Amino acid sequence: MSKISMETIISLCKRRGFIFQGSELYGGLQGIYDFGPLGVELKNNLKQAWWRDIVHARDDVEGLDSSILTHKQTLKQSGHVDTFSDPMVDCRSCKQRMRADHIKDKKCMFCGSTDLTEPRDFNLMFETHYGPIQSDEHVAYLRPETAQGIFTNFKNVMDATSRKLPFGIAQIGKAFRNEITPRNFIFRVREFEQMELEFFVHPSQDDNWHQYWVKNRLDWWVNQGIHPDHLKLEEQKGDELSHYSKATTDILYEFPHGFEELEGIANRTDYDLGSHTKQQSELNITANVKENAASTQRLAIKSPQDPQPLVPYVIEPSAGLERGVLAILVDAYQEETLDDGQKRVFLKIKPALAPIKAAVIPLAKNKAEIVELAQSIKQKLQKIGLGRIKYEDTGNIGKAYRRHDEIGTPICITVDFESIESSEPSVTIRYRDSREQKRILIEDLINQFGQLIGLNN
Repeated sequence: MSKISMETIISLCKRRGFIFQGSELYGGLQGIYDFGPLGVELKNNLKQAWWRDIVHARDDVEGLDSSILTHKQTLKQSGHVDTFSDPMVDCRSCKQRMRADHIKDKKCMFCGSTDLTEPRDFNLMFETHYGPIQSDEHVAYLRPETAQGIFTNFKNVMDATSRKLPFGIAQIGKAFRNEITPRNFIFRVREFEQMELEFFVHPSQDDNWHQYWVKNRLDWWVNQGIHPDHLKLEEQKGDELSHYSKATTDILYEFPHGFEELEGIANRTDYDLGSHTKQQSELNITANVKENAASTQRLAIKSPQDPQPLVPYVIEPSAGLERGVLAILVDAYQEETLDDGQKRVFLKIKPALAPIKAAVIPLAKNKAEIVELAQSIKQKLQKIGLGRIKYEDTGNIGKAYRRHDEIGTPICITVDFESIESSEPSVTIRYRDSREQKRILIEDLINQFGQLIGLNN
């Protein structure tokens, strides 16, 4: 992969309908992005791949979709209220605000001024109120991570499924962090989605399971089409570790701005379940539980080898979906010079993740028979259910090929005069990566479609 600039990726994303600036009509919101027609397909395909491999393909993981609005006591017990903050400074010259740990040489990263305020903590959570009265008793937060919804539902899932250690609870969902300085396109934003697994294990087996999930997650990203040379592992040390973590290994990807975290695999020990646990006998709970009351449940599990219920340790693979989308786009971006000297841009994206699986193109859009056959083929392929099929008649055949190369469509299917005149109707298939073209019977196209686009390879 040649070095691709972030500006190149941003331009492609807007031009082809992957990603737009949020509220762009009114000047935009910093750190907020909207996913367009192609972006939402790519995003959903990546989510489906993760869910299939983490939940459906395993016998030891259950799924969950917890609420975004989070009880303040949940985040108090988890440590977010007291510790989820970044050091912030303001520039007195340009009035910009930035993270203190991002500043070099004590100069403003925007204007270069050295007239900066002293660092002070800035809590990253978005606070809101529920109900008709805005008061401290009615405060809630937009969740800063999806993990806490899993921990607070631990006993509910256990009771409903009768799971035994080791087992996991998986979730994909929105999280919100009021980042001081969002940056690098969709890499660091204020509203994002997480793909998180909390895998509960016996405390004596935590190190082995941590190593297992590090390898599993690294292999998974390679299987999504990312080149192994663009990934590396980095163990967090000392002060880098979160307050809840015994050990954390980050999977780093070589983004245009350098190697940064794509996914983290943390050994959270029993910190979270322990924080949310309280013996019933230790509580003074009335019929109307107060807002600041502690948990009313002990989040422990019975293990055959232990005389008393134990609080499991947790291994947490956690990936940012937007970062995953960005990594997929960057890694798939290809440029080549054709024989005629023109530059061809194409996304060499894995077919399973491709926003559009195939484009059906009528060679003559003013020829009724060709148009009708092309639309019929499109409908038949769509019914197979492997993903979105595009009927494409917005330009000449060359422009259609270039457009679908640039958005990563694995094959283009051209319906021409031979398709309607032959006794054995056929079409031309043109492959994205090689630009090879071949003739195929329409019947074979329908029957072998998954194999033709590379889904069965």
